Amino acid sequence: MKKIAKVLAYLVPYKSYAILGVIFNILTAVFGVFSLTMMIPFLEVLFSEKAIVVSAEPEMTFNIKAMMNWFNWQVNQLILEHSKLYGLFFISALVMGLSFLKNITHYFATYFIAPLRMGIIRDIRNKLFTKILTLPIAYYTGEKRGDIISKMTSDVTEIEISVMRSIDMLFKDPILLIVYIGMLLFMDWQLTLMVFVLLPITGGIIGTIGRNLRKTGRKGQNLLGSLMTIVDETLSGFRVVKAFNAEAKMKERFLGENQRFTHIMIKMWRRRDLANPLSEFLGTGVIVSLMIYGGNQVLNGDSAMSPSTFLGYLALFSQIISPAKSISTAYYNIQKGLASIDRINEIMKAENPIKEKENALTLSDFRNELSFENVGFKYEEAEILKNINLKIKKGQTVALVGQSGSGKTTLVDLVPRFWDIQIGDIKIDGTSIKDLKIHDLRGIMGNVNQEPILFNDSIFNNIAFGVEKASMDEVIAAAKVANAHEFIIETELGYETNIGDGGSKLSGGQRQRLSIARAVLKNPPILILDEATSALDTNSERLVQEALNNLMKSRTSIVIAHRLSTIVSADLICVMHEGQIVEKGSHDELIQLDGHYSKLHKMQMS
Repeated sequence: MKKIAKVLAYLVPYKSYAILGVIFNILTAVFGVFSLTMMIPFLEVLFSEKAIVVSAEPEMTFNIKAMMNWFNWQVNQLILEHSKLYGLFFISALVMGLSFLKNITHYFATYFIAPLRMGIIRDIRNKLFTKILTLPIAYYTGEKRGDIISKMTSDVTEIEISVMRSIDMLFKDPILLIVYIGMLLFMDWQLTLMVFVLLPITGGIIGTIGRNLRKTGRKGQNLLGSLMTIVDETLSGFRVVKAFNAEAKMKERFLGENQRFTHIMIKMWRRRDLANPLSEFLGTGVIVSLMIYGGNQVLNGDSAMSPSTFLGYLALFSQIISPAKSISTAYYNIQKGLASIDRINEIMKAENPIKEKENALTLSDFRNELSFENVGFKYEEAEILKNINLKIKKGQTVALVGQSGSGKTTLVDLVPRFWDIQIGDIKIDGTSIKDLKIHDLRGIMGNVNQEPILFNDSIFNNIAFGVEKASMDEVIAAAKVANAHEFIIETELGYETNIGDGGSKLSGGQRQRLSIARAVLKNPPILILDEATSALDTNSERLVQEALNNLMKSRTSIVIAHRLSTIVSADLICVMHEGQIVEKGSHDELIQLDGHYSKLHKMQMS
């Protein structure tokens, strides 16, 4: 119930819709009760074999017997003044009118519940996506992307189908049950007490069968997440799948997982579909029990109800079956939906270890120095960085070189706090980055990654990404610096050309140049370049490297490079080996040192 309560907490902004829904559902129940009970007095008069006796109008009081007597007298008058057929038409018109009011109020109840139901789903999606944006990079290294997408799509949809559509039932059916049972108590409280004995028994049977539905539903949603992961990996690595003739292997993997998912879903739907026939059968059993018990009392004269009133009682009780069945169906649906709520809560409850201090300092610019002081970092139990000491003056270009896995990328990721330092400190102008506002910290940095990250949007929007109100002239200027303007104007729509998913319509070199243009447009005081020219051909590399060199003259730049030819002119080159800086110096100094750098240089030259 706590999980449902958390979902229903989203209801607060829509409480006015909820109140209107409840009001109209109450009116629906009241009109429904009267449309049935109005026929009881008519049955008394219409099928009575006794002569109609004219008497004084009875007093109208809040008593079932008095109310029936009063209505009997009114129908009596109609029949005496006109005919029984006239009375039949009068009652029929009255029942039709009440039925119309019942259905129109039911429509208005659903009318006001609709924005509540869909609004809650919208709010859940918004909150989930916002949470996804706030979580650190570390969270996604341990999660499957397909599973996260599955939670964002199919699990939210499952909540909409299983839980939110049951909101209609939760707002309508309990009200119907309360009004109907209240009327049944009013008519014969002793007979109605029997209902309170039988209904919990039937509810217990339904609850026992549906107990495992939540567990089964969770298994199904987890398997669907695995399916989405396989699809995501196949599409992302489609070139590799084709190149290694691995279509059969991927197909076998997908079909196996899909078969397990299908098996779980068949099991779940069979159990879920049992709700309707089971609740209907049990409801019929309750009616039959009432017919035997109540009918015996009426025949023996042990009940205050007449035969016609008892028929009306049974007709009214039969109306309980539908909302009771709906509630049992809602119970099954909610149990399945709870599995999706559990999975979504895994993201909602995930904590972001990278926290900003309450009174974090504002950072508007980089003035003097970026320093690493005895920095160490572990990923789980693996030690990635240890005892890093480095000072980078404003305007310097510092290159990080070394074999793959030496910790270069991890080191630069610590600066914008993509990961948090565990040992030591990183300071900007003497202030720890943990004391600064994260937004301001990242605002003074520009990143160009080894793998260009672009979006399914226009060229203009990809370059202007993260820069508010960038003009076309500014975007064009940035593209020219990145040597991208010429190929852009040759595309069909120029800067408005859509580049496809991840820039699939462009070559690798073109994608990288757009990434560089994006960093150029941001115009940050600190540049972080992770193999920024690796995807370019020889001619483009030369032109872009020249542009980057000009750009870096007035900026502090941290460059990760595998090709040593691209960082020969760097002010400082740091050679990393197994998480440590083992050598520092200029290109010439490191060559003379004849250490790690010299060996790397000789290998590349040869």
